[in-house]
Amino acid sequence: MSDIAPPHVRVLHELEPVVEANLNRHLALAKEWFPHAYVPWSAGADYDGPLGGRAWAPADSALPGAARTALVVNLLTEDNLPSYHRQIATLFGRDGAWGTWVGRWTAEEGRHGTAIRDYLLTTRGVDPCALERSRVIHMTQGFSSPHEDDPVHAIAYVTLQELATRISHRNTGRISGDPRCEALLTRIAADENLHMVFYRNLLGALLEIAPDAAVRGLRDVVTDFRMPGHGIDNFARQARELAYAGVYDLRIHHDEVLLPLLRHTGVLQLAGLTGEAARAQQEIGDHLARLDASAARFESRRAAVLSTAARA
Repeated sequence: MSDIAPPHVRVLHELEPVVEANLNRHLALAKEWFPHAYVPWSAGADYDGPLGGRAWAPADSALPGAARTALVVNLLTEDNLPSYHRQIATLFGRDGAWGTWVGRWTAEEGRHGTAIRDYLLTTRGVDPCALERSRVIHMTQGFSSPHEDDPVHAIAYVTLQELATRISHRNTGRISGDPRCEALLTRIAADENLHMVFYRNLLGALLEIAPDAAVRGLRDVVTDFRMPGHGIDNFARQARELAYAGVYDLRIHHDEVLLPLLRHTGVLQLAGLTGEAARAQQEIGDHLARLDASAARFESRRAAVLSTAARA
């Protein structure tokens, strides 16, 4: 690799052996599964329209409101897969181990959207017309990252995002009240965990290959992290509902996403950093402390709101 190659090209080249090793690890551990096997097709019925079925009504859904919201948010997030694929295929390339990973990851993520949509439509869990309208709006908008051309930021972001998504799916299944839904989302969460481990191992390699750049990139991502579905209409309101339901909140983000990742990679204990990288390391620690305090305030506020609601 020429010394005059752009920095991002050099990073991708140096990571190629790590990508190949972790691709092989992923393929050895990933278990084949089929979306149709998790969908209770016998619970389905035709909808109104060309087939002359019955129109959806709110009473059709047996899902709690927060679970319904979480499933829609998770599904719409999965629906933007074409945007995610475009970004990582453009950044990582379509050749060699990188290209194979991009294709495999895309195929596995596509399976998640298929399974969730089939479950929701078959069980009449959500209004199918509203869901389709939201899908068209969200996919038309697409998704873009402020660091589309930088593999360091991209790897840091997807590591956090995959872990956050795994936890969101898991907790959605838990509050759904439907063992079929929980089984499906547990299966999807297992995929997301393998994806997270793949990217986390790449992040660990980056901290060895280019520690200063990796810490700066992780600082930028950690301190300004937003889920990929943040562009969904009314996302702020929906995120608040999910936080109050315990699907994903500040405490979960702090305790189950950031802390485990930072401990595993040893970012806060990394020695020998200087200049901007040393400041970035300190800023990550400062952000954790602020987030912990914010999480405590939210927990107190939520407890008061839920207590008042229980007495009403």
